[in-house]
Amino acid sequence: MESTPPSSKRMKTRAGRKWGKLESWFASETKWIEKFLHETSRKVINTPKVISFSWMKQQKLMEVRNLLIEQMLKRFLEMSRNIYPNLVRVFYTNLKFNGDNLCSHMKGVDIEITYEVWTAITELKYIGLRINKGNLGVVDEFNKMQFYYSCLKNPLSKVRNFAIGGLKLNEWLIPFIISWILTPRGSNHSTLSEEDLLFIYCIMNKVKLNWIHIFKDHMQKATTLSDFHYPYAILISTFLNYFEVDLEEELSEVVKSSSEINNGSLSKMGFTKIDGKWISKRRHQPGSSSGAQVEEENEVAAGEEPTADAFEAGPSAAT
Repeated sequence: MESTPPSSKRMKTRAGRKWGKLESWFASETKWIEKFLHETSRKVINTPKVISFSWMKQQKLMEVRNLLIEQMLKRFLEMSRNIYPNLVRVFYTNLKFNGDNLCSHMKGVDIEITYEVWTAITELKYIGLRINKGNLGVVDEFNKMQFYYSCLKNPLSKVRNFAIGGLKLNEWLIPFIISWILTPRGSNHSTLSEEDLLFIYCIMNKVKLNWIHIFKDHMQKATTLSDFHYPYAILISTFLNYFEVDLEEELSEVVKSSSEINNGSLSKMGFTKIDGKWISKRRHQPGSSSGAQVEEENEVAAGEEPTADAFEAGPSAAT
């Protein structure tokens, strides 16, 4: 009798182990296992970013720091821990919206994220203005074009789009935090959307936003839009720990130091530190006082993006 080639044995063994792992994640629910294998396991997870409020204080970025504290975002923005990319995808595979609560299930644990859970983990409360794609006009006095011009280093610049490159420091740092942490996206971090502008306007004018609602809306998009990356890997991994999901033997990823918003981030986006204060590099180049150079910066930045290490799509081998 002909023996089975060793390579085939290894393939079958690995397949059996993989399926066994999936059964433990999904409690043997074949429907969700198939969805994970052919859909959700292929989606990319947004690269986590964090920012330290102590760093902002050291760099004398007190205005932005105080505005973010006003929005009760300190705990959320400083959250940092190992993430579990496989289980983040499992979480989204099983994610349901039960009224105002988020519900998921994995490894035999029912997860229901109520307002009380949000508060315990992020210190956020379900209060403030609720903004989503369908109600961007809720702030009557908001004029996106007028507001954008007010954020520019040179308000006389010729504007072709809402590029981030021509913004003043505070007006740049806030949308950077929005597009990488608060409502993260996989690309196009250098151009502001209308939603971005409204968030910036509300933060800078101390209009309290309902961030729990905003986060949930962003998570829902991730489950319904095929090209939408999975956000909030750190937050979801914290939820798993809170609900005592067994994380032993699960693949974990360390949030790298390159994920921190720091001096290097400011430098890459065109700012330099002079006499303890961050200012635009172009302002301190010879002959850089003309509006034409700021206009050039505004237009060029539309095609630039900060580099970041992205998680690979697809399931990772469990360890």
